[in-house]
Amino acid sequence: MSGREHGPAEADLAWCHEAVQGVSRTFALTVDVLEEPMASQICVGYLLCRVADTVEDAGHIPPDAQSDVLRTYRRAIDPDDETDIGAFREAVDEWLPAERDDDWTVVAEAPTIAATFEELDPEAQAAIVPPVLEMVDGMAMFVDRHATEGGLRIDDRDELEQYCYYAAGTVGNLITNLLTREDIGEERAERLRETAEEFGLLLQLVNVSKDVYDDYTEENNVYLPAEWLEAEGVDQERVVHPENRESSARVVDRTADYARSFLDDAQAYLETMPLSNGNTMEAWTVPYLLAVGTLRELGSRPEDALTETGVKVSRQEVFAVMSAASDVGRDSLAELRQTIARTPFHRAVGSAD
Repeated sequence: MSGREHGPAEADLAWCHEAVQGVSRTFALTVDVLEEPMASQICVGYLLCRVADTVEDAGHIPPDAQSDVLRTYRRAIDPDDETDIGAFREAVDEWLPAERDDDWTVVAEAPTIAATFEELDPEAQAAIVPPVLEMVDGMAMFVDRHATEGGLRIDDRDELEQYCYYAAGTVGNLITNLLTREDIGEERAERLRETAEEFGLLLQLVNVSKDVYDDYTEENNVYLPAEWLEAEGVDQERVVHPENRESSARVVDRTADYARSFLDDAQAYLETMPLSNGNTMEAWTVPYLLAVGTLRELGSRPEDALTETGVKVSRQEVFAVMSAASDVGRDSLAELRQTIARTPFHRAVGSAD
């Protein structure tokens, strides 16, 4: 970090904002349209989560070591524990790939993220820490639970929901903690708390549905429940095998349908959130509407989730959604959702013109 004109704290915060751009296109869009102080608080909170997520997804780390590294990380970010972030950096060092991609660069720079976190105001720190600790606990538990399988193998719908809660429902709670720090009325705060997890579950289930091929081939993880695959005569170890394409696609479709069950609560969450402390509707409307678009694409070609082709919305639609979201109001969210569920948004806008 030396050699920069800014002070260390400013340089570290700038690095964090840059790092988010590399590890999550969707979350980067969110951070870009938040205002301060929320933008930096969400950015740093997300990176703390991303460190754990990358370690948990690492197929090259033996489960016992993976679990140890995660628990060291948990102690390092727990303010009530004396473990220093340097202990985590030391524990993870032997597992850092020789050539680091953006995700592993974030893991290697955990001390930078921790130092930036310590510069946030105490209220923000108190809002961020509990959900991050819960996420890390959950990930370590899942690694332990599936230690003999060489990767995660989700058994049934209940376990899938539990996993998605730890991976993303906790992030929904983190966002909500930051949004409810001031007095917004108990009824409104309760509504946010009731729907926060569903917002996270929706986004994670969309990822589970669309990323089957990459999750299995790159990380040796199968999130499609064994119970659902067995009902179609498919073994989890052959989930992406061409001979099972049609059968596995039905399970992708079933998983995407499960994701759709969280759309209403996720929308209610967006319609309830306060726009203060730098929060904006646009920041959370974009990932929500892109999830709606991804579910539309999954509905038309679930089999693409089982190949290198993958399932995603087009760049043109992303830009169209971002443009529309910049002036979206709470009352227009339902209409936008209905439009995008039917047809790619850039085409809908084009035909309306």
